[in-house]
Amino acid sequence: MTIGYDRPRRASDRPRDFSRPLPPALSWSVFGTFLAAFTIAYFVLDLPWWMPVLYAGLSVITIAAYGVDKGAARRGRRRVSEQSLVMLGLFGGWPGALIAQQLFRHKTRKRSFRRAFWCSVVINVAALIGLIGFAKLSGIALDIPDGMLSLDLV
Repeated sequence: MTIGYDRPRRASDRPRDFSRPLPPALSWSVFGTFLAAFTIAYFVLDLPWWMPVLYAGLSVITIAAYGVDKGAARRGRRRVSEQSLVMLGLFGGWPGALIAQQLFRHKTRKRSFRRAFWCSVVINVAALIGLIGFAKLSGIALDIPDGMLSLDLV
């Protein structure tokens, strides 16, 4: 018996942070509700074109990141960090993350990741509502000024 000495803990020695996954219907319901509300807001509030493009583009990137991470997990290779996946969701890729989680059956059981992910969803949606509300109440246009997207270098 050794006193005062603990061997270094390996990853396999740590308790697992897994629980039963949330029902897929919850993810699909949140996705569908957001898609419907965003589509209605786009037309009713006359939102700028770049908003749905941003969400769609980041969602595609996020789906790819989840796919790469799932493949790396299966092969025992270097993974995409959970922080990167959460940040992609925070900046607008969370609808794609919901699709990827269900499509790949990935990142649906780890409790700490799910908490961080759902917090990022709430923060993103609150920021979007705040931005739209502030712009509409203040009369600020959210459109990109003419010439900003021009590639004219002359």
